[in-house]
Amino acid sequence: MLFAPVRESFVTQPKVVLAYSGGLDTSVAIPWLRESKGTDVIAVTVDVGQPVDLERVRAKAERSGALRAYVADARAEFAEEFLLPALRANALYEGIYPLSTALARPLIARHLVAVARTEGARFVAHGCTGKGNDQVRFDLSTTGLAPELEVLAPAREWGMTREEEIAYAEAHGIPVEATKSSPYSTDENLWGRSVECGILEDPAVEPPEEAFGWTCAPAAAPDRAEYVQILFEEGRPVALNGRHLPLHELIATLNRTAGAHGVGRIDHLESRVVGIKSREVYECPAAAVLISAHQALESLVLPRDLLDFKRTVEQRYAQLVYDGLWYTPLRESLDTFVGSTQGRVSGEVAMKLYKGSARVVGRRSPNALYQAALATYSSGDAFRRQMAEGFIYVWGLPARTWAAVGAQARPTERPTVPAPGA
Repeated sequence: MLFAPVRESFVTQPKVVLAYSGGLDTSVAIPWLRESKGTDVIAVTVDVGQPVDLERVRAKAERSGALRAYVADARAEFAEEFLLPALRANALYEGIYPLSTALARPLIARHLVAVARTEGARFVAHGCTGKGNDQVRFDLSTTGLAPELEVLAPAREWGMTREEEIAYAEAHGIPVEATKSSPYSTDENLWGRSVECGILEDPAVEPPEEAFGWTCAPAAAPDRAEYVQILFEEGRPVALNGRHLPLHELIATLNRTAGAHGVGRIDHLESRVVGIKSREVYECPAAAVLISAHQALESLVLPRDLLDFKRTVEQRYAQLVYDGLWYTPLRESLDTFVGSTQGRVSGEVAMKLYKGSARVVGRRSPNALYQAALATYSSGDAFRRQMAEGFIYVWGLPARTWAAVGAQARPTERPTVPAPGA
């Protein structure tokens, strides 16, 4: 963990450790916390793969009034301890969203807690609003790790609109990228990029191209498809096109490759934890490719009953992560189950990237349950077809018995109804 030179205040004040991104909300939060709460602010920026100049972000935190500004390189930690379990669980909230933002929050909270304990801080803070999911994730992650710490959420208190925040920042000499003409709020990490606010709040309007930053418009993508080969070992991607890479580098590389073909755009009408519907736009190129490839490999090597039950677990896992419950016994137990299914999930998957789509076009594994001699209709067929009639009889016996008993219970003749007045 790197940190800036110490700048102690002359008067001891309560300390608050702020999750600092350098964006509008957290930039405004530094002077607001100092003025409204009388606290010294210690900024913590966690590198989870966001494509920004982190040293510049740290310097901006200090210029905005932070007592100290920490920067932690957590890319490998994020990939290994959060993204890999989610990938093995094929975690897609509502079957669509790969949980990119949701997975980063418990990691960032872990670093906030670590700095708070080092600094002797009483509070941690974040820039989340009172309408979003991230406030839930930060608050619950902090509670799960350090129940003695109090969480401050300036954006839940100050009541400023986005336009008023921009004006507040300008009045305090804080440069921000958001403007009144381009009011998008973005969040980026290795697993994806989220975009909201502005015209995106109207679910009837197609997202404009200016909202996207990682993906090419599918219509403008290359006219020639690109194939990528992904090698898995026990559910873990270890090589891309024959090149072995650390997981966080493999993901970053695949984001660029798939994004150039317009892969990974998601337009989701999402059910937030707080009970409202929200239109969210995401770009998740690597996540889209890797989850599809992993699912295809699992289908090749796992039996049907295990796949069926695992899908139930996957849905619960995604819901739990989305709802901010990472630091819970249930998540740990689900990870144990999912991990136990991955011992045979080794092999290679070929993906075809073309004009916004990522399709599985080939898969192979030394653990494949697919056996050509059993599946073929050509010469070499080893399936014992004569056994099928007995199997069908036994398999259908419950249904046959039910139907037979039901037929016996039905009356054979309709009773005679007396005529009126008889």
